[in-house]
Amino acid sequence: MSDTTVRRGIKWNYVANSHVGMVREVNEDAILSKPEVGLWAVADGMGGYEAGDVASQMIVEALELVENESGLDESVDVIEDSLIEANQRILEYADDVLDNQTLGSTVVTLLIRGKVGVCLWVGDSRLYRYRNGQLRQLSRDHSQVEEMVQQGLLRPDEVENHPDSNVITRAIGVDNELYVDINVFSVKIGDTFLLCSDGLYNTVSNDDLMYYLEEPDIEAKVEALISAALDNGAPDNVSAIVVKGGFEKLITRETLIDE
Repeated sequence: MSDTTVRRGIKWNYVANSHVGMVREVNEDAILSKPEVGLWAVADGMGGYEAGDVASQMIVEALELVENESGLDESVDVIEDSLIEANQRILEYADDVLDNQTLGSTVVTLLIRGKVGVCLWVGDSRLYRYRNGQLRQLSRDHSQVEEMVQQGLLRPDEVENHPDSNVITRAIGVDNELYVDINVFSVKIGDTFLLCSDGLYNTVSNDDLMYYLEEPDIEAKVEALISAALDNGAPDNVSAIVVKGGFEKLITRETLIDE
């Protein structure tokens, strides 16, 4: 007697893009795509500080060295260690080159292994998941206004126009000790993930994000998101990575024979 089980893996297609925006002269964002590892990242150099583009690039360079590990826990540890290492490198650069001036960057990463996704982040760059017509933010901003919302001192609808809306409470390259937040969640075929800097979500509403993420063509999704931000003035750099899960072309068959 035989029993054949058909297992279809998930293939993660992606498109990434970054734009300087309509006002800034330098793009302080940096993006990373390593599909062979199942890793994507957006780093946003802190505007107003010296060499924010250097900080974001140092983070991406550290993550570029991440390779496949034997297990999910090991992969998460390696990514966290890479961010901690980048934190130290940025602090040393500020001390040696910029006479101890502050530079820094936020970062959000997406790691996918099998049917599990992991978000590691510092600051207010975001990861969203779009599933079954619902948009969910999987990261939580390290910002002054978000802390006020969590404490019940501010309503979510009051965040956008609050005078401290651009104040972040955590970034890479600012303090000697770095705390990286981690969120673990399930992934499945049809999921669409959006990693982005605040230059996108500050100029494109959640309703519009969902509208553009509905677009079936993944390249068109990213093009539409960036264009929408530019059409709305894009006073900051704009970066977006869209990762969408589809069926693997290869099918694995497992046949069990009982004698």
